[in-house]
Order: sequence, then structure tokens, then C-alpha cells
Amino acid sequence: MIRRALMLAAVVFGVAFAASAQTPNNFNQVTWNQWGENPQHTGEVSVAGQAAHRMLQDVVYDPFVAQEQADPLSTPDLLVHYQAPLIDGDNVYMEFKSGTFTTHDHWETQIWNEKRLHWENGSLVTKWSFQSDWKPAPFSLLANGPYWQPVFHAVFAGSNVYVPGAGGSIYKLDKLSGALIAHIAPLGNDADTFLGGPPAVDAAGNVYYHASKFVHGNAWASDVVNSWLVKVSPNGTTHFVNYASLNPGAPAGNAKCSYIFNDNQLPWPPSPDAVPPTATCGTQRPGLNSGIGIAPDGTVYTVTTAHFIDRTSYLLAVNPNLTTKWVASMRDRFNDGCNVIEPPNGTPGGCRVGSHTGVDPSQNRPGAGRVIDDSSATPTVAPDGAILYGAYTRYNYFQGHLMKFSSTGQYLGGWPFGWDMTPNIYTHNNTYSIVFKENHYGDSGSYCDDENFCPSDRSTNPAYPEAYFITQLSKNLNLQWQYQNTNDLSCTRNPDGTVSCVSDHPNGFEWCVNGAVVDKNGVVYVNSEDGGLYAINQGGGLRDHLFLNLAIGAAYTPLSMDGNGKIYTQNDGHLFVVGN
Repeated sequence: MIRRALMLAAVVFGVAFAASAQTPNNFNQVTWNQWGENPQHTGEVSVAGQAAHRMLQDVVYDPFVAQEQADPLSTPDLLVHYQAPLIDGDNVYMEFKSGTFTTHDHWETQIWNEKRLHWENGSLVTKWSFQSDWKPAPFSLLANGPYWQPVFHAVFAGSNVYVPGAGGSIYKLDKLSGALIAHIAPLGNDADTFLGGPPAVDAAGNVYYHASKFVHGNAWASDVVNSWLVKVSPNGTTHFVNYASLNPGAPAGNAKCSYIFNDNQLPWPPSPDAVPPTATCGTQRPGLNSGIGIAPDGTVYTVTTAHFIDRTSYLLAVNPNLTTKWVASMRDRFNDGCNVIEPPNGTPGGCRVGSHTGVDPSQNRPGAGRVIDDSSATPTVAPDGAILYGAYTRYNYFQGHLMKFSSTGQYLGGWPFGWDMTPNIYTHNNTYSIVFKENHYGDSGSYCDDENFCPSDRSTNPAYPEAYFITQLSKNLNLQWQYQNTNDLSCTRNPDGTVSCVSDHPNGFEWCVNGAVVDKNGVVYVNSEDGGLYAINQGGGLRDHLFLNLAIGAAYTPLSMDGNGKIYTQNDGHLFVVGN
């Protein structure tokens, strides 16, 4: 591959930086109050987004980015999940990190804060800062548990903002003053209990979140001690329910679940009718980074996984009184493995000769949607009541699957990309469309990590090459359009504002967004690992592109939009506000 160093004029990347000429005091009624903007997490707003022409503000919220990237467990990527900026009129609420960064596997030495920023004379000014005692669940090198730094996420409910705390607690603050109203700790104050994922708030102001308690010093090799779905009413009353009791039909913690074949049996499956070994399931608990979706009728949707075997995962529908409405298994849902997405049997990256078409080669059965702890995928509730969830699957080049269930729990089909993203909804013409990222990753074997059987060079499968799309589907999961990232330049903004680039991504960059914005015209706002903010028109044409600060691998960064249509996006530990 030929590499070329380039110095590009600022105008090419739209690098102008200026304070807004006006204080945004004429907001439409748009409040970005939680993950995905609303209880259904559709990420759709009723205003038209501004043109992505200028960076109006640049605020650093994570001072440890360079240290994270230099850490041997992260290099060269930024393996962190970040909060979506919350917006209420001319106020912006965002997580800020302080404390000390030691190593990626001891992220607990950092401190998480929530700050209120206020637009004053065209600039964001800090009005208050609240230091939380929240800590992420422990780092894991095992198949379960988080390798990525988990998300810290606040949520609005009426005139209050709720901020995660230690021991599975949550802090209730006054939005404007930041004054502490209550420390709500229904689960006690146990240091081994962790609030995980973004909390959610329903239309009545009830806040929902989940928490899990792990064995001290041995969170991932021992079964989870307990986990809960918690509801906090506006008056401070709390109710909670044990997750295992919500799904009594799931395998018990000490039961055996189907696992995967051994590496010494590659290529998989070892024979056409081979049966994989079993392993201890572990008790059902929520995914650490997954949030909670809430339908207009108050039904709560949440996903769970067996603590040790994430191929045994479920979507749960829970009534507002915290009783089970229905449970849907994610097992045996996909028939797109061997000879379908995989190269032909017997060829590089393909299954063993004679394998049954469509099976997941690691288990020789239909593929399973997996809830993994490094995924922030959260259930989205569509206008017709259907539930969309982005599950992980390994056998299709790490791409996962978007899964669709009816409001009564029937599985309605899937699409072969889904993991670590919450899909957006675009409502139009008495129907709706589904918008999401679709990364066909390169440098990864089709279903295993052995170069002899699953070459990491995806060009061995020319029918299914490395490529990176923003995709829109109809409500029935039919393709409507795609926009492909074809940029090959890794760029860095220099101190003088110029941009230096090298050509090192011949197949484009992946979309690192895990929560996009769709405006009232159906324009999709997303960010990419190339360091750019993109505005994509309906039909898949590019409207705007603005380079921010740095081409940086992997940080998953949700976007927001305010009532004036300004875009709040993230890159390199910076919060950027972009507009006309």
C-alpha cells in the first residue's frame, strides 16, 4: 500500500472555528433528556439540523485520552464508552472525567463528574459540577465482563437530573442549581454492586436502571451474586426486582448451556452433525452497557445474558409494576452462517466440507443473538410497538445482527449487522424507516481467529468485502439506501489549525457512532473513526462533512441535537458543537 503524507488546506475539511454569533435563546421544544433522546430511544427530533459548516465550541471532557491510547491494553485505540450530551434549552449536561488515570485495567482511579454548561454570549460556560462516587464494574480479560471502559450516563426527569452513584445508587439533583435533592440507594451501599448502562425515564418521570452485584475480587470467574431492575418514582419511592425472577424459565446459574467447539477441531463444525460441549451457564443478568427502552404504554424492555455464556440471552418485556409481561429468547434465530455469509465450505474462511448450510460454525446450530458487556446496544421501540435490538454475533465477521421483535414477543427477522448500536427511527408518510451503522469489518477472520482457517484478510471473500455503511431499512427490514465511507485519509489537526493526513485506509473507516440523530427532514447525523461529522440526506447523498480533530479508533460516541438544530458530537475526548 502506498502511503502519502498530505497537508490539506483548511477549507477542504471545513475547519473554521468560531463562537456562535448569537446566544441560542429561541429554542424549539426539543429536550435531549436521555440516551436516544426519548424513552423509545429513536434519536429522532422535530427540528431541522443546521449545516455542519463550523465548530462553534470545543470542550475537553476526558483529559486521559492520550494515556488511554498509550496503555498496552488499548493501543492504539480509545476503548471507552461516553455519555450522550443532554440538552435542555440553552443548558447542556455532560460527563467530565477527573482523578488519575493509572492503567486501562484499573479505570476505577478516575472520577466521573456531571456538569451543567450554559450558553452565554456564544460560549458554553460551566455553571455547576457534581462529583459522583460511581465506579465502573471491574475490567475483564475473560469472555464475559467489560474490556472497554463502561458508560457513565445521567438522565433528565422533569426539573431534575439523575446521576449514577456507587453501590447501585443514583443521585437526584436540581437541574439548574446542581443542588443535591436526594441520594437514592435502594440496594444498600455495597462496593461490589454497580449501576451499569444508561438509565431511562418514562413519560411520567419514573427513572429505571439496572445494577449487578459481583463476587469481590472475582467478578467474572464466579457467578454473579445478584442483579436488579430498579424503578424510582418522581416522589422518590423505589421498587426493584431481581432479574432472575423476571425470567424463571431461563437456565439456572449452575445449569449447562451449549458452548463452542475447541480450536483444535478447526475448521468448524468438526463434522456435519457434531454437537458442541456444554459449560456452566451462569445466572441471568443485564448487559453492563445496555440501557432500557420504554414504550408509550409504559412497558419496559431490557436485555439479559447468562453470566458465563452470552449465547443464552433474552429480551424481556416488563410491566410498569415490575412484573414480567413476556420473554423472548435470542437463541437459534439466524440461518446465515456456513455457505451464506461465510465463504463456501472448504475454502479459506469457510466451514468444513459437508457442513450444513446456514449454521453458526462454532455451535453447528442456528446463530444466536448475544448480549455482551462491551456493547451499548439498547432496545429501540418503533412507532408500531416493535422492538429493535442490535445483538452481537461472532461468526459473521464480528458484525452482529439487528433483531426485530413484535410488541408481543414474536421474532420478526433480522439484518446482518447490529452490535454496539441503538438504531434510529425516521417517521414519514405514515410509516417509518430504521437507520443504523453497518460495518463490514476488515482484519478479522470470518468465524475464528486462526489464520490457517479464517484469514483476517477479508479479500479472501470478494463477494463480501470490507466496507462501511450508514444503512436505512424499511419497517419490514428491506434495504432503502446506503451511504459508504470511502475516505482513505487518517488526519490530525495541528496546533495552527492546519490538517495533516496520510492515506492508510484504502477501504474507508468504520462508523464509531452508537447513537445517531435523525432530524425532521430525515437527515442523518453521524460520526466516523476518520474524525469526521457527516450529515447524510435521505436517499444516501452526502449533504455536509466536517473534520473535527483526529482520526481515532474505536471510541463509541453518541450524538445529540438542540432546539436550534446545532449538533453536539464527540471526538478525541472533546465535545464539539457544530452548526452554520
